[in-house]
Amino acid sequence: MEVTEPISNNRNCAIENFKKEFYPIIYLIIFVWGALGNGFSIYVFLQTYKKSASVNVFMLNLAISDFLFISTLPFRADYYFKDTNWIFGDTACRIMSYSLYVNMYTSIYFLTLLSVVRFLATVRPLQMLHVTSVRSAWIFCGIIWVFIMASSTPLLMNGQEKKNNTMLCLELNHQKVKNLEIMNYIALVVGFLLPLFTLTTCYLLIIRVLLKVQIPESGPRTAHRKALITIVIAMIIFLLCFLPYHVLRTLHLVTWKADSCGNELHKATVITLTLAVANSCFDPLLYYFAGENFKARLKAIFRKDHL
Repeated sequence: MEVTEPISNNRNCAIENFKKEFYPIIYLIIFVWGALGNGFSIYVFLQTYKKSASVNVFMLNLAISDFLFISTLPFRADYYFKDTNWIFGDTACRIMSYSLYVNMYTSIYFLTLLSVVRFLATVRPLQMLHVTSVRSAWIFCGIIWVFIMASSTPLLMNGQEKKNNTMLCLELNHQKVKNLEIMNYIALVVGFLLPLFTLTTCYLLIIRVLLKVQIPESGPRTAHRKALITIVIAMIIFLLCFLPYHVLRTLHLVTWKADSCGNELHKATVITLTLAVANSCFDPLLYYFAGENFKARLKAIFRKDHL
């Protein structure tokens, strides 16, 4: 059950045709790009797992979350290729929307905590050793997985539905719109606005530190640079992928009408959903530019392959 899916009973709506043309191609592009980027990133992280820093623990969990969700995209693409006819069974249908929101909000929280840890390790390196340790990173990751997976379980209640000799999935049940509105507001505040506020605070504070303090040593300068890069990339992903979707998802629910057959707002919400899904493609850039020794590990792997 996703808010971008049709609420109207008319299967010939213009928005229906748009989604059948738009979703499959975009989903398959994201699948190829994201599977290669995140799959290879997981391989790099695991090659030197025993030497991982806490930031790489967050990045590894982020890559795993992305990779698991990306593996569902071919099923979504097939659904629209087959004229919105679901052939993979009820259990797989229930997993589709569930996996989308688990990935979205675990990604948001991993990016936020990653930025916070980078910031704390830069401005309070000695006082915050217990917070920025590898053990603490795994504990935080475990808490995030359990919290997001548990809070997303209501989405598992919505399975496939037979209609006019076709099996529908990923459709919004109009009888549950009010419940979805409540869930949306909770997710908007807890799942997006709170992390965005935290991330913005870290960004402003790290800028303040860089402007006030002269950093002549190469080590501290590198740490500050990586902290800034981490927060900037995370902010770009938030503003490009997550902000448009949360804004338009809320507007779409608030302005929805029972006899709606789709409008420009609905079409825009469809597009922003694919932007939210595409966050999985941008995360490997974070690993490359801000991962702890990620570039060095990458070069070592390529040298080993050429020997």
